[in-house]
Amino acid sequence: MNVEVVAVGTELLLGQIVDTNSSWIGEQLALAGINSHFQTKVGDNPGRMRTVIGQAIERSDAVIITGGLGPTHDDITRDIIAELTGRPLVRNEELVSKIRQMYASRGREMPDSNLPQADIPEGGWAMAEQPGTAAGLVVPVGSGDSGDPERCVIYAMPGVPYEMHEMMLGTVVPDLIRRSGETATISSRTLRTWGVGESNLGEILADEIARLDDPALGVTLAFNASGVEGLKIRLTAKGADAAAVAAMLDEEEARVRDIVGPIVFGVDDEQTRVTVPQNMEAVVLATLRSMGLTLGVAEMATGGMIASRLLDTPGAADVMLGGVVAQNADIAAVLAGTSGSVEGQAGVEALALAAADRLGTDTIIASGPATPGDDNLSTLWLATMVDGTVESLEATFPSDRNRLRQYATITVLNALRIRAQTPK
Repeated sequence: MNVEVVAVGTELLLGQIVDTNSSWIGEQLALAGINSHFQTKVGDNPGRMRTVIGQAIERSDAVIITGGLGPTHDDITRDIIAELTGRPLVRNEELVSKIRQMYASRGREMPDSNLPQADIPEGGWAMAEQPGTAAGLVVPVGSGDSGDPERCVIYAMPGVPYEMHEMMLGTVVPDLIRRSGETATISSRTLRTWGVGESNLGEILADEIARLDDPALGVTLAFNASGVEGLKIRLTAKGADAAAVAAMLDEEEARVRDIVGPIVFGVDDEQTRVTVPQNMEAVVLATLRSMGLTLGVAEMATGGMIASRLLDTPGAADVMLGGVVAQNADIAAVLAGTSGSVEGQAGVEALALAAADRLGTDTIIASGPATPGDDNLSTLWLATMVDGTVESLEATFPSDRNRLRQYATITVLNALRIRAQTPK
C-alpha cells in the first residue's frame, strides 16, 4: 500500500505556519511499515485543491489530508472530497448534537457556521476521535452504488496537531494496517558526523552506497546536511518486526562506522526515541562524565558560545565547572592568569594551561582571537587540554561573527571528543 499526504492551508505556503504535521504523519507511517512516496502542500484554493487531491487519489492507495475542516468560508476540504468522489454531503445530526454540546459545556451557543462541520460525504463516516469541533472523515473512493471496487480511501483530519495526532493513532494507522495487511516495520537511525564535507563523505561511502542498491538488503543510506550541526547519515531499514529492523540497522551502522571512522559523534534512533539530543555538546559531556573528568572553558573569539551550548545541556553542571570569556587580549591574559600573549598557537595553548590552573579542571577548551583574512574568512587557533597535555589546531571559517563562533565551537568540542574517546 502506498499512502500520499496532502497538507491544506495557504498559511503553510506563506510560511506563517511550519508544516510539522506532514513530517509527523510520515514518521508514523514508517513505523507502521506503510510506504509514503509523496507529500504535498496546497493553498485554500478550490481549483488547485481539486488538482492536487485528484492526482493523489489517482496514483495512491490512500490519501491523508490535513486542514480545511474548520467552520470558516475557506475551509473547503470536505466539499472538494465530495466533488471528487461524486458523493453528496449529508448532514450527520449526531455530529451536530456533539458540536452543540461542546459549545454548551463552555457556556456558549453554537453558531450556525459550525453546521457544515457535521457534513460527511455519503458512504463515508466520522472518526471516533473528535477532540475539537472538526470531525475526522473516512471516505472510500470507487465503491459506491455502481458497485465499483474500492480503489482508494481518503482520511481527512483537522490541521490542529493535537487533534490530528489523536485521530491518526486512533483511526488512520490501525485502518491502514488492516487494509494493507502490512506487518513489516520501517525505522531510521541517523549518524551525526563532523569534519567531512558531503562530497567527500559521498566518495568515502561510494562502495557501500552501491552495495545497498540491492533491494534485497532492505537498507538505504542518505545524507542530510545540517550546517553547523554537521552532516547526518540516515540509515533506513524495513523488516518483519522491530527486532529485525534493529538488527539490520545495527549491522549497517557498524559497517558505516568502520568505513568513516571517528567522524561519527552521535546517534538519533527512531526506535529508542532518544530524549536527550545527540548534539556535540551532549556527547562531549556524556563522554567526560563517564570518565570522571571535569571541564572548563577559556573563550575569546567564540564569545561564550562554548559555555552556553554546554550549559544548555541538562545535567551539565557536574562536568562543566566554569570558564572565562574575554574579547580583549590583555583582559584575557589577566583572567587566565598568564602574562604572555594569547595570540597564535603558543598564545592559545598558554591560555588553556593557565585556565586549567585557575579553574582546577581536568580538561579545558580554549579559543583564541580571530584574525581577518582574504575572501571574508578569518583564522583562529583552538586548543584542548586533557590531563595537563595541550593540543591545538588552526582553523579558518567565514568572518561573519555568528557563523565563525558556531563553526569554531563545534570544531573545538569535536577535537575534545576525539581526544577523550581515543584510547591511550
